[in-house]
Amino acid sequence: MKERIIKEAFNLFWRYGIKSVTMDDIAKELGISKRTIYQHYPDKEAIVVLAVQQELDVQQCQMDKMDAENLNPIAEMIRASDYMRISLAHMNPVLFNDLKKYHPQAWDLFYKYKHQYIIKGIRDNLIKGQQLFLYRKDINVEILSLLRIEQVEMAFDPTIFPADRFNMMHVQMEFVHHFLRGILTESGFEYYTKYTDESATQANTHEK
Repeated sequence: MKERIIKEAFNLFWRYGIKSVTMDDIAKELGISKRTIYQHYPDKEAIVVLAVQQELDVQQCQMDKMDAENLNPIAEMIRASDYMRISLAHMNPVLFNDLKKYHPQAWDLFYKYKHQYIIKGIRDNLIKGQQLFLYRKDINVEILSLLRIEQVEMAFDPTIFPADRFNMMHVQMEFVHHFLRGILTESGFEYYTKYTDESATQANTHEK
């Protein structure tokens, strides 16, 4: 039952944001009483924290699998963004802001994950790309690691990219391609062009 509550709560948060989902909504979706939920969790905050932690664990597991493939750093950055595009395609953008404004404990989990894992992964990618002469040697790895993660967060901000005008995942992909083009060497650009052309061809083939 505890797992069912977390799973259904997370699905509701994903679709509608966190603030708008009540304990009554979770109970109704599960077909149980609100009292049953309180037997397992003291309040909504406890549910939010556990749901966020489980989602971060899933995200890290997927990224670890990608790391194990030892991809070219350009392909790795595009694949990571493409994975995010697919996995977050149906997420309500307000979820991110709700988390930041109303749930400090859960937000702290994301903040730590961001700094201990995501930024480190971007930094490692940039260094590897430099070593392979795919990224320019004159880029500042520390600055661009922070820039890249801030781009990701910016795309979730409805005050900058309102949902009625922008598709959040289209914004994310536009950012990653813009970011890459600014750091590529000549040989890196050749690989990038070949990789994106092949990916586009495969996508068109699957659509047919």
